Amino acid sequence: MNRLADATSPYLQQHADNPVDWWSWGPEAFEEAKRRDVPVLLSVGYSACHWCHVMAHESFEDDATAAYMNEHFVSVKVDREERPDVDAVYMEAVQAATGHGGWPMTVFLTADGEPFYFGTYFPPEARHGSPSFRQVLEGVAAAWKDRRDEVAEVAGRIVADLAGRSLVHGGDGVPGESEVAQALLGLTREYDEQHGGFGGAPKFPPSMAVEFLLRHYARTGSEGALQMAADTCGAMARGGIYDQLGGGFARYSVDREWIVPHFEKMLYDNALLCRVYAHLWRATGSDEARRIALETADFMVRELRTAEGGFASALDADSEDADGRHVEGAYYVWTPAQLREVLGEDDAAFAAAYYGVTEDGTFEEGASVLRLPGDVGPVDAGRVADVRARLLAAREQRPRPGRDDKVVAAWNGLAVAALAETGAYFDRPDLVERATEAADLLVRVHLGEVARLTRTSKDGRAGDNAGVLEDYGDVAEGFLALAAVTGEGAWLEFAGFLLDIVLEQFTGEGGQLYDTAHDAEQLIRRPQDPTDSATPSGWTAAAGALLSYAAYTGSEPHRTAAEGALGVVKALGPRVPRFVGWGLAVAEALLDGPREVAVAGPVGGELHRTALLGRAPGAVVAAGEGPGAGAEFPLLVDRPLVGGAPTAYVCRHFVCSAPTTDAGELAAALAGPARAEPAP
Repeated sequence: MNRLADATSPYLQQHADNPVDWWSWGPEAFEEAKRRDVPVLLSVGYSACHWCHVMAHESFEDDATAAYMNEHFVSVKVDREERPDVDAVYMEAVQAATGHGGWPMTVFLTADGEPFYFGTYFPPEARHGSPSFRQVLEGVAAAWKDRRDEVAEVAGRIVADLAGRSLVHGGDGVPGESEVAQALLGLTREYDEQHGGFGGAPKFPPSMAVEFLLRHYARTGSEGALQMAADTCGAMARGGIYDQLGGGFARYSVDREWIVPHFEKMLYDNALLCRVYAHLWRATGSDEARRIALETADFMVRELRTAEGGFASALDADSEDADGRHVEGAYYVWTPAQLREVLGEDDAAFAAAYYGVTEDGTFEEGASVLRLPGDVGPVDAGRVADVRARLLAAREQRPRPGRDDKVVAAWNGLAVAALAETGAYFDRPDLVERATEAADLLVRVHLGEVARLTRTSKDGRAGDNAGVLEDYGDVAEGFLALAAVTGEGAWLEFAGFLLDIVLEQFTGEGGQLYDTAHDAEQLIRRPQDPTDSATPSGWTAAAGALLSYAAYTGSEPHRTAAEGALGVVKALGPRVPRFVGWGLAVAEALLDGPREVAVAGPVGGELHRTALLGRAPGAVVAAGEGPGAGAEFPLLVDRPLVGGAPTAYVCRHFVCSAPTTDAGELAAALAGPARAEPAP
């Protein structure tokens, strides 16, 4: 009996009609394995994963394969986005055993959850040195039956090895100028001067590393850091990884030139990149950065926003092509003939040159991914807008990629921060409203009556899985950004509530953090990873939110916790800067103070806007007027108007500059290295 029909995860629901007797992760599945004396087959994936779909079609929809699985295993299907803790623990085992990882992830476990055989995608027939999935199943079943002692020994050794990997604090003290300089040097060495970004193919958007570079430039004036950030953002904006018609970014580029993407669009990438481009505009005034930030924000609202006001997790990479085949990228790519059909000969020739569509194609079967190769010379902006609108309208008639409507708390926190700031920077109150609605959903549904974050929801119904550290860190980050933009102190209060739980439930000795709460389900190992991957790690996300909250409130416990958490950045930053980019960005805020900006004056007024546009790394902003303002934000206590005019106060490390009523003076105070002077 397949048990996935009532799952809240769209990924699990995609497998509800498989002939496999799937179980959801839970004690019942392991009890069944114990009762039947069979191993557990754990299959982990997510809804926008192309190869997950391929393996499902080839193997899990095959009656003979499913019958063998049902006879010899208890099969458990997990959505890695719902259970990042389960995914992290077993992915660590897969990577340790095989040297690589990825999804779909296939792991065979004992009834005690101990892994003993690993893999990722297995084909239906043996090829390229990889056994077929049926061969793997038969081999594991034979080993379980005939060599049980060997299986138990392997499982015990793996669990002992994982337990021995427990991370210690990572280093004494916080990262300083030396560690940040070494990290910058490390990024410079890995920088792709020709195409932007870091490393080779496949190339992922380095959102958090770019955020570090922008903050480093703001604090030190390093032109090299700014150049790497700006050139990387420019290359991505003009590449195929960016949807030139509808806005928004694909997951990654399969090549180092950013030409051909892996076409799924994830909420977290777009939220992080929207914020990065807004910050790049704030630093440089770049029209391109402004356009990309706004188009990405509009993409999120238009295509990912749910009926309840949250944001869906992803759009699939695959969709139906003109022949009814379900293939990757069909919704996005174009042939010259398709351009002519929509635009006519002249405009099609113009569009082909402008968007890099060739007769041979840059993708598959003669199709091209739209990009801006930049070698067409001056163009008529009106003609470009007309062609783009017509192509977009034609694309809307194609079968759309599937959408994973699951609302993930952490990723919605990232979206709240991005939309709030983008809306404030570019005078788009509608974006601030969308951010507020998403934040309301997180409070109403994900916190609800239990006063602990739930990881996911769908259709306004909270899921069954507890929030992990990244949920608390990223949602708190979103609430703090929303508080700065709206002047509503309730968001600061909600952030403090979440961060108190971080202190109580996720913090160990010496400042180390854990990905799961002290009272969470006990897995074979308690996951704990401070390195950033596609999103800020829970560790660094929490560190950043703790630091900001301490700056807003003066709370010493939160400041101490932030500094304790940053010890690991001191250790990792010089060695692997690409994988601790958000931690380095938080370190920049710490080195700068961060600065605390209190605006005694109207929310949305000139001084408030100037404060929000200040480039000081990680600066916190509180705005409000009247006797109740101090109750909303501690920063506004005893901040009187000067001469009856709105007044800004800039402080750092318990020292304040002289208050100012002049927006130009405030902008200057937030534009360069911190030089706070005692107020007279």
